[in-house]
Amino acid sequence: MRTGERGLDQLRDIGFEIDYLDYPAGSCLVTAGRTRVLCAVSIENRVPPFLLGKGSGWLTAEYSLLPFATQERTVREAHAGRLSGRTQEIRRFIGRSLRPVFDLRLAGERTFIIDCDVIQADGGTRTAAVNGAFVALKSAVEKMMVNKQFAGSPILDHVAAVSLGIVKGQAMLDLDYDEDSAAEIDMNFVMTGRGKIIEVQATAEKIPVTRKHFDELMDLGISGIEQIIVLEKKALESRDR
Repeated sequence: MRTGERGLDQLRDIGFEIDYLDYPAGSCLVTAGRTRVLCAVSIENRVPPFLLGKGSGWLTAEYSLLPFATQERTVREAHAGRLSGRTQEIRRFIGRSLRPVFDLRLAGERTFIIDCDVIQADGGTRTAAVNGAFVALKSAVEKMMVNKQFAGSPILDHVAAVSLGIVKGQAMLDLDYDEDSAAEIDMNFVMTGRGKIIEVQATAEKIPVTRKHFDELMDLGISGIEQIIVLEKKALESRDR
């Protein structure tokens, strides 16, 4: 039996608290069960050197696990003087998940930086970060649209991410930490609101994955993301009322 007696195809309770912070252009506290990630958007009126003079903007992400986010204190990476490979990979994962639904040409010569700080970790931090980052970004863009800072909205579509896995031979949606630690197959899946796939990360941790299990996970992931996007839309609509 899963924690909270969840069904195999059931998401954890997911929530979006929009404009959680006062100072960023947009922010969102996203929760997925006991996992909590605070996402905040900053905007700089400059672009990386490789984009200078090209009339295009840029979007990038930062990710960090706060020391008290896990049961045992995690040492701040700043003390080590460099980011871990895991942190760098997750930063890239968040950026890759968002850029396909963000028209950089409409952004102008601006850089959108989305900071994703894990306040509490219980599995699925990178996928929760993608979901919170998108909601924070859409909130920021909507405010800028009101102020007529864009010719048109650079947001092309919704996007969401979810974790999945095969645990004790069973396909499960939205893994918590205990499930993820025991998974024979581990997957992170990113898809747009129109059903276009952005990224699939799948690893056979203990046994090779069969085509049957892979297809089963894909179907489960599509269902989960469709549900998350509905929640994203409801949260943004509620904020606008």
